[in-house]
Amino acid sequence: MADSASVMGCVVVGPPQPRWSSFREDSHRRTPASRRSNLIILRPSPSSCSLTCPTSTIFQSLISSRPRWLREVENGGSRSLKKKSSYWNHYTSNEHVVEGPLSKQHKRISCFLNHHRSCSSIKRFVPRVFSDKSTFPLLKHTLDNVSVKRVCVLNATVGPDEPHAASTAWPDGILEKQGLDLVDPEIGRAELEGFLCSELPSHPKLYRGQLKNGLRYLILPNKVPPNRFEAHMEVHVGSIDEEDDEQGIAHMIEHVAFLGSKKREKLLGTGARSNAYTDFHHTVFHIHSPTSTKDSDGDLLPFVLDALNEIAFHPKFLASRVEKERRAILSELQMMNTIEYRVDCQLLQHLHSENKLSKRFPIGLEEQIKKWDADKIRKFHERWYFPANATLYIVGDIDNISKTVYQIEAIFGQTGMENETAAAPTPSAFGAMASFLVPKLSVGLAGSLSHDRSPIPVDQSKFIKKERHAVRPPVKHNWSLPGSNEDMKSPQIFQHELLQNFSINMFCKIPVNKVQTYGDLRNVLMKRIFLSALHFRINTRYKSSNPPFTSIELDHSDSGREGCTVTTLTVTAEPKNWQSAIKVAVQEVRRLKEFGVTKGELARYLDALLKDSEQLAAMIDNVSSVDNLDFIMESDALGHMVMDQRQGHESLVAVAGTVTLEEVNSTGAKVLEFISDFGKPTAPLPAAIVACVPTKVHVEGIGEIEFKISPIEITDAIKAGLEEPIEAEPELEVPKELISSSQLQKLRVERSPSFIPLSPEVNVTKVYDKETGITQLRLSNGIPVNYKISRNEARGGVMRLIVGGGRAAESFESRGAVVVGVRTLSEGGRVGNFSREQVELFCVNHLINCSLESTEEFICMEFRFTLRDNGMRAAFQLLHMVLEHSVWLDDAFDRARQLYLSYYRSIPKSLERSTAHKLMLAMLNGDERFVEPSPKSLQNLTLQSVKDAVMNQFVGDNMEVSVVGDFSEEDIKSCILDYLGTVRASRDSEIEQKSSPIMFRSYPSDLQFQQVFLKDTDERACAYIAGPAPNRWGFTIEGKDLFESINNISVDDGEFLS
Repeated sequence: MADSASVMGCVVVGPPQPRWSSFREDSHRRTPASRRSNLIILRPSPSSCSLTCPTSTIFQSLISSRPRWLREVENGGSRSLKKKSSYWNHYTSNEHVVEGPLSKQHKRISCFLNHHRSCSSIKRFVPRVFSDKSTFPLLKHTLDNVSVKRVCVLNATVGPDEPHAASTAWPDGILEKQGLDLVDPEIGRAELEGFLCSELPSHPKLYRGQLKNGLRYLILPNKVPPNRFEAHMEVHVGSIDEEDDEQGIAHMIEHVAFLGSKKREKLLGTGARSNAYTDFHHTVFHIHSPTSTKDSDGDLLPFVLDALNEIAFHPKFLASRVEKERRAILSELQMMNTIEYRVDCQLLQHLHSENKLSKRFPIGLEEQIKKWDADKIRKFHERWYFPANATLYIVGDIDNISKTVYQIEAIFGQTGMENETAAAPTPSAFGAMASFLVPKLSVGLAGSLSHDRSPIPVDQSKFIKKERHAVRPPVKHNWSLPGSNEDMKSPQIFQHELLQNFSINMFCKIPVNKVQTYGDLRNVLMKRIFLSALHFRINTRYKSSNPPFTSIELDHSDSGREGCTVTTLTVTAEPKNWQSAIKVAVQEVRRLKEFGVTKGELARYLDALLKDSEQLAAMIDNVSSVDNLDFIMESDALGHMVMDQRQGHESLVAVAGTVTLEEVNSTGAKVLEFISDFGKPTAPLPAAIVACVPTKVHVEGIGEIEFKISPIEITDAIKAGLEEPIEAEPELEVPKELISSSQLQKLRVERSPSFIPLSPEVNVTKVYDKETGITQLRLSNGIPVNYKISRNEARGGVMRLIVGGGRAAESFESRGAVVVGVRTLSEGGRVGNFSREQVELFCVNHLINCSLESTEEFICMEFRFTLRDNGMRAAFQLLHMVLEHSVWLDDAFDRARQLYLSYYRSIPKSLERSTAHKLMLAMLNGDERFVEPSPKSLQNLTLQSVKDAVMNQFVGDNMEVSVVGDFSEEDIKSCILDYLGTVRASRDSEIEQKSSPIMFRSYPSDLQFQQVFLKDTDERACAYIAGPAPNRWGFTIEGKDLFESINNISVDDGEFLS
């Protein structure tokens, strides 16, 4: 099989730059947008669904922390911003640093603000119908990567067995009162104001303390996952603290200190994982560890703390380590330099042009990184790395807080004190108490509580009291406030040959409003409702026609890393439609600002927020320690009150009853003034307007032509859109159900749904597996169903429909039919007689998130739902309607085809995608089923052909439905029979026969080794190696069953030995 593997390398030609050999992700790659907080509270990360519902918080879903577009590096890395397409690979502390596939590296890192910033405010909780998650092999690139983020409430508790006195219910009738007078007339205005000024409750289990040397610490018991804990050392220094000749030195120290720690290395065999990242405002070292080792009952926490103490305050700046990390960082610098990263840099530079945030990207400057010696690095460390400038977070399965406090004091108590001199060796952190606190650990680990600390320079032996900055990050902003006397900045244009589409960002920057009182939370709730309406209006009204834009997003979120709240309007479009796209965006913003939300919208979105908040409160014992810790760290950076999920829900319910339509509209209107009143003397000035555009565009019949655009044209398009006539938003009729009880009864009579034996050989209609908890059934129409009752997500569930075939079933004449068909279904969004708007609102009311995906093997639909208010039945109704009454529209097909056409033309502008595309074609002998459909194939498709390609796979015995959730057996069986059992019975044994075999190019081949060059301003490179391998069921390309071969070998060995 190795003989038939194809190898491809792809090199981008440009000015020489250092090779990129990376190791982590995260230290610098965090962007302003990367950490904006969306206010509403923390939810557990779903483990089983591809439908994206990332972790957030009543403060991270309601408020908004500029989302984490970056992830973290395991074992050290920089954090950077990239929500969509830039990731860094990361390394873990129990393995060597290995460079991962570029396709993943570029999805993990980035240093700054992404042009898609956080779609949180608008998209945070609003459910989506049929969002398309289709991907292509190797890069797994989604077309729009829509993520659905939902309202959350921060959670952290001791565990599921602990009683909770607080009620999770919220008063009936709140929704009915919305849009009317929500304030009880008997409650005086003074009483209401008194309530709104009162402080929100603080997390009851969060313990805070401070050592004499200034080190602050937070401890939170949390049982998820059991027998593990998180220990994060946050040092309040980042790239923003660097001088002009130190750009990148904070990130360099992170690398050297973290990877040079011997005590960290000694934890590798314990099951601990470690990592680090650097951002504008802080550097964080973190260790994820079991509470004890497998072969002992000793406590691992002291050893973890001792490692963090060495990493943060006593690193050894060995010349050899400095050189090693210098090479790694220079390599990292080049690898992360994708076009997305460059766009992020441009946005950040213009947004914060008045301060150092625009000049202090954590990755640093190549020419400076090459020059620093160990002394230069050590001096920066001495200036900033001291206990009073750090905070320790410990969250996890901790039973004894007083013991944990003692361990913290024993490890860190003497660090930075005046009796710490260069001459005296440092004794074990625990001294005589070590045997009591860590009784039964291995010699190797016990030895890590040792004397090896780097000598402290003589001039540091004298204790000097140091204090952290009062404000983080220490920068001054030019706020976008009404009445500013400054002149408006001209729109900035970033033009590059690797860009394919037009995008524009309008930014507004204001101080962070700390959420500490009920009034603060109420303001956040009102903004959330207001902005959700805009998101829905744009994504339903215009998706029903052929809109001039690809996407319009409005984000309003806080950023601890940037020290401000940023509102961003982002518009993306095909270059030819850029003016119309801008006009639509600003027109809709002005419509919402002028007329506000309707009574129905207020009731709808408030109801959805409260439902989701209630569900999250019920999941209070299921949030992971790392999610809790991240939320606390970000909340502290922003000055928000930290609550647990139940407190957050109860506080939300309390303020919801005081919300009025007039106040929602007046509060929300202020957020939009920088757009809706653009050009008026009283309007807040945008902090920046930045357009990112291609150098050339494709014109049918002509080819590539130069794309021209000017700042004045952008300004004129904005003003023209605001001058368009507008009308108030009409109220929409929202269906309470998609299938009425009378229709359902008729279906039952016609189709007589029932359960049948799973197979002809076994006369059993139900099989229950005790080990997994999975129940298997088969319906009379041939559809197999699996379900599992699980309490992992309280009062929630997920349903997945898998349809065999996927793109592999495409015929030679209809290449691309399945993937375009799935997108067409997604673009249309209609079922039966219901419009897209009605279906979307039905999903909003029932908190249903639905995604649709096509892969090489399957078509998959996934529904995430809550069981509150018949949410599961609503999800089953939607699935039934898709299977029985899907609507295929010409305009949806046109949009889908155009999207894939644009996507294909953008391939040459991406190093990774170009490489992957050529590799797959070379290896699979030009088979288009495993790459993006070509323009010729797209042109051959029709609406009927794509419909047939998709729906011919949706037949009874070719589908399988799996459901997992917190439901009863009675309810799930009822839903299965009513909505899946009444699907029309059909069989089609020809589907598999129509699938063409997969043919790998024979060896040798002139295409086996290829080198491709792309034009770019900067030098980058990537390489892929691929070839046929056994599939998930153990069959090779020749059809050989490897499991059978292994069994035969075992039998032969047994006979030989006997």
